[in-house]
Amino acid sequence: MVTLFLMSFVGLLRHPRLSRLLAVRWTGQATDGVFQSALASFVLFSPERQADALSAAIGFAVVLLPYSIVGPFVGTILDRVSRQRALFYSNLARSANLLVVALFVFSGTTGVALTIVVLIAFGINRLILAALSAGLPLLVDTKSLITANAIAVTGGSVLVVIGGGIGVGVRALVDGAAIADHADALLILLAATGYFIAALLTTRLLKFEIGPGTHERHSASFSQGFTEMREGIAFLRTHIDAARGIVATAVHRGGLTALTLTALLLERNTFNDPAEPEKGLAGFGIALTIAGAGVFLGAFLAPYGVRKVGRHRWIKFAMFASAASPLILAISQTSIALSVTAFLTAFFGQNLKVTNDALVQSKIDDYYRGRVFAVYDVVVNGAIVSGGLIAALLLPPSGVSALVPLCVSVAYFLVASVVLRPNRFKAIY
Repeated sequence: MVTLFLMSFVGLLRHPRLSRLLAVRWTGQATDGVFQSALASFVLFSPERQADALSAAIGFAVVLLPYSIVGPFVGTILDRVSRQRALFYSNLARSANLLVVALFVFSGTTGVALTIVVLIAFGINRLILAALSAGLPLLVDTKSLITANAIAVTGGSVLVVIGGGIGVGVRALVDGAAIADHADALLILLAATGYFIAALLTTRLLKFEIGPGTHERHSASFSQGFTEMREGIAFLRTHIDAARGIVATAVHRGGLTALTLTALLLERNTFNDPAEPEKGLAGFGIALTIAGAGVFLGAFLAPYGVRKVGRHRWIKFAMFASAASPLILAISQTSIALSVTAFLTAFFGQNLKVTNDALVQSKIDDYYRGRVFAVYDVVVNGAIVSGGLIAALLLPPSGVSALVPLCVSVAYFLVASVVLRPNRFKAIY
């Protein structure tokens, strides 16, 4: 069974069409890790800038704001124009945008100017990730969707972590030879190169290979954005199990953001000397790497678990298991407890995410796929921002608090018990 399971992974990795899409996705997400590590270093781990819970939470909100603003219109675009062309031009635009970000970081510029260009960068990223998710079901058969999602999403998540590690490593190499802000600007230039490579890789896909279908190709209008969001919501009302899975995924991501914020403050201000933020950044990077290992291993377990008990039961199991994980950090705020919590929450969260992505994709005709995923994105991003802001109000500057992990655990348990209760969350054909 395990051998067949691994063979299905390897077989999809060698899939001639899927591998081209994965090359674009993974190159972009590894680059995301480099870019995000540079921003984190510049904003939260610079010696002259003191990190606190509220500023970090606002940082999360700023990063995700364009996702929610662009979200209603992403479905309109991706259900109308070539998704391959959208990927190509979006990656080119993001590469050019990062040149401006690098200029601001090099000069030490903060405030509104930097915020605007960063918002643009992450707004473009939303379109790219949505196009990749919407196009994936057109490359593999329905039976392979869970495994394909596990490969795509997990590989991307792991590469974000690896990219972040590369960013931390490169910054450490040049730190002694350059001013901190100049080292961060160098990382952002490296990220601009990565996005340009991702743009070139999209040319290996045919113009309409990842959709939309012939019947969908007519002119798009931005005024249709909110109308089509409503259509996406209406579609989910007829597939209530997919809607409940989206809610569970959103709450899990919101809790994960609260725990990430806790980890950031613990590493920055408690586990390490606040006067030496480089050590805090390294510690935070280790915690993220451990979480990345959980994400990677979770992807291997998800398809196997689904085969054994079905998608709906596996999602519920993952949510209950996630509810137990933060209790470790609530009992003890130590580096070991943080690492164990990071691993387990990421491990079960990845099981939940890839299984629910496949559940949603399997329910949706390609005509509605873009707009339903726009709803999915807005709901998840709203939960992430909310989780970060709520945690910011509860956390002390040190990050030492049992209340936040307890709140996350209770939220997960309630979702698993109420939202995913068997009489409402079950297979509907």
